Amino acid sequence: MPVLDVGHPSGKPRLGRLRRAASPLLPVPLHLAKSLATYPHLSLAERAAVGRAALALRGLDPQDPALDGTDFGGWLRRKGQSARSVEALWDLIGVATLNATAGESSLGLAAMVFKTALLTDPGAADIGWAHVPLGELHDTRARAALKAAGVRTLLRTRATGIARAADGTWQVGAETGPGTAEQLTAETVVLAVPQRETHALLPDGALDEPGRLLEIGTAPILNLHVVYDRKVLRQPFFAALGSPVQWVFDRTESSGLAAKGEHWEGCQYLAVSQSAAQDDIERPVAELRARYLPELERLLPAARGAGVRDFFVTRERTATFAPTPGVGRHRPAARTNTPGLYLAGAWTATGWPATMEGAVRSGVHAAGAALSELGRPHVSPLREAV
Repeated sequence: MPVLDVGHPSGKPRLGRLRRAASPLLPVPLHLAKSLATYPHLSLAERAAVGRAALALRGLDPQDPALDGTDFGGWLRRKGQSARSVEALWDLIGVATLNATAGESSLGLAAMVFKTALLTDPGAADIGWAHVPLGELHDTRARAALKAAGVRTLLRTRATGIARAADGTWQVGAETGPGTAEQLTAETVVLAVPQRETHALLPDGALDEPGRLLEIGTAPILNLHVVYDRKVLRQPFFAALGSPVQWVFDRTESSGLAAKGEHWEGCQYLAVSQSAAQDDIERPVAELRARYLPELERLLPAARGAGVRDFFVTRERTATFAPTPGVGRHRPAARTNTPGLYLAGAWTATGWPATMEGAVRSGVHAAGAALSELGRPHVSPLREAV
């Protein structure tokens, strides 16, 4: 993982890398020892302190309720982590995976992330990225598989209500278009919408304390999309320190930019991914452009003088649930008090933060609970899928 620091006291950008050892013979956590020992963005003393904190993390149980109510930032300070260590290592990884800084994160969720990624298997923290548009992965192929299985999929449809009929079936109100409604009948319902929408749709008695859902906050993600008239980045991605920029990805290939015609020939499409973006999420596009284009030029000398063919912004104001201390006690299980009704979503009690892996697990948990109640066999694909 390339990490570029433009805030170094020398004033010169410094490139460092965090990577695991190539040898499969080195056990965890020694697979990271060489990388940490040579990581230029921390002093020797800070690196040693990071190693001690990592060993302390190994002894934590992420499922311990006491950890859920403790903030990760406070724990790091008690373990001797400097502000620089938090910025250059713990938040570098934590903000991207938790969508919150260490001080705003539950120790239980942070421990789960770092133990799973860094302290379980040498390859657990390997970074992968899509070579096709995410819509191809998350929508097109999924819908094709569902269609092949005989599933009817309704797009641009909003659930308006859920009620249990006298015969025990579920009646789901659906708004399929302006002024167009449909009543769906189902034996089983998996409610896989965000927590506030779930609270509004739940029938009485489905949860003991439905108001707890409203205590689960949300956190935003902002993405800035820049198309340059030439290649300005030779790495597939990098992370930045000393800059408001967090992560930058080359999306030229995955976006299909080259296939869009001569106007885009030779251009490069960069996506700047900003997690925990509360400070920027409502800024106007012009203000974001004025703030971030100079930063990209500071990080990427080749961008200086390059033409900007396009600049646009995508905002996800409620991208994930907020992993704040104490959030665990508000996250419900997949099974509700009402037979035939189940919950899914990364915000449910998966034990994971708001990641794609957590979302997948929530769906598997809901399906497993439903099949179990129906008396049908269920083989969990989690070991293979996540």
